[in-house]
Amino acid sequence: MKSIYLFFACMFVGFCASAQILPTFQLGVKAGANFSKFDTENTFSSDNRTGFYGGLWARVGGAGVFFQPELYVSGKKTNLISDANGQVNQVRFTSLDVPLLIGTKFGAAGVGLRINTGPMFSLILDDQQSLGQATGNVFSGNFKDQAISWQFGAGLDIKKLSIDARYELGLSKLNKDGYPPTKLNLFTIGIGYRIL
Repeated sequence: MKSIYLFFACMFVGFCASAQILPTFQLGVKAGANFSKFDTENTFSSDNRTGFYGGLWARVGGAGVFFQPELYVSGKKTNLISDANGQVNQVRFTSLDVPLLIGTKFGAAGVGLRINTGPMFSLILDDQQSLGQATGNVFSGNFKDQAISWQFGAGLDIKKLSIDARYELGLSKLNKDGYPPTKLNLFTIGIGYRIL
């Protein structure tokens, strides 16, 4: 009788071990808020404004490591403030964002903690600017159509639900002229639902 219990215990351990090693595929939807801020040198400062994003995510992984590509439409807003006269100018972007994340996951029984990092590529679909004379000469019509950034984040999975928090560091300048060098940094929080 002991040998039967030992046999089933070995089978169970072997099954659990193989489940961690074999690759898995997941697909889900995601939406959340972002808090954007321009990173500029001299002349202008910036403050955070809230935007929203939504789209799809996929996750492929095994042995505790995963690759997570995402695709979502994001509305990013920020205020650009002239240091000379305090004039507030509003800038809004609509972009198609593609993060390509590598991460690891810890947990069991449907609950897991994730950490991830990786590059994000943004295609700017539209920019709307409400710029005064002080900043209009520098920025109006001079934003690039794409941007590259790097994301750092953590997430919590509970069954099919997930909660994510990330920081996105802008790597490429958004303005074409090069003066002043302007990058977009932001924080994001989001909630996701796994459909596969």
